[in-house]
Formats: sequence, C-alpha cells, structure tokens
Amino acid sequence: MAGDNPQDVVLSEAEISETLKTLPGWELRDNWLRREFATPGWPHTIMLASTIGYLADGAWHHPDLSLGYAKVTVKLQTHRVKGITMLDVELARKIEEISTWKPAPGATLSGFPKKWTH
Repeated sequence: MAGDNPQDVVLSEAEISETLKTLPGWELRDNWLRREFATPGWPHTIMLASTIGYLADGAWHHPDLSLGYAKVTVKLQTHRVKGITMLDVELARKIEEISTWKPAPGATLSGFPKKWTH
C-alpha cells in the first residue's frame, strides 16, 4: 500500500532481505524489523532505551521498545502503511551505529571496561 509519499513505499521481501545483509543482528519477524541488544545491566538498558528514543524522536519515526534487566528489543515498522519502508531501514542503521559504537583501539577515549552493548 503505497501513498503519494515516497516514504510510504513498502519494501518487498527481496529488498528487505538485501538490506538485512548490511544490518547484522537485525531480522524480519512478523512484518517488523527487529533487533535485540544485550547490555551489561539495567543502567545501560535505560541509557540505551533513552538514546534510541532520542534518535527516533529526532527522526520523527518511533520504534516499539521492550526492556528487560540486560536487554533492549527494538521493533520497527511504518505504522501508517503496516510495513517496512526506508524510514525503518534508515532508523535501524542509525540505531545500530550509535548503539554499538566503541572508541577505536588506542584512542584517547578508553571505553567501558566490561562487555558493552552487543
């Protein structure tokens, strides 16, 4: 169901499959782009959820989030067309980039000493 807005064009299963090759950890499940992030614990879960919320609000595209003690599950779908569009793909890419960022080896920023979000 595509409207006059190019952002409303629902991607085909083939297009989604091709996109998922560039989004490790993401999957298509029940017509949602979905990713589960493991965190070191509750404080990091809340920080990650807040970060995703901030990114999503800036993009004016809002995911469904589920939180557990050491887990954040992200589900993306363009609600008005009940399908996956480039809005979902672009937000997934930005969430992935920010959520898994770590300082480069040898950088001034040393990074979190425990296992970070994965």
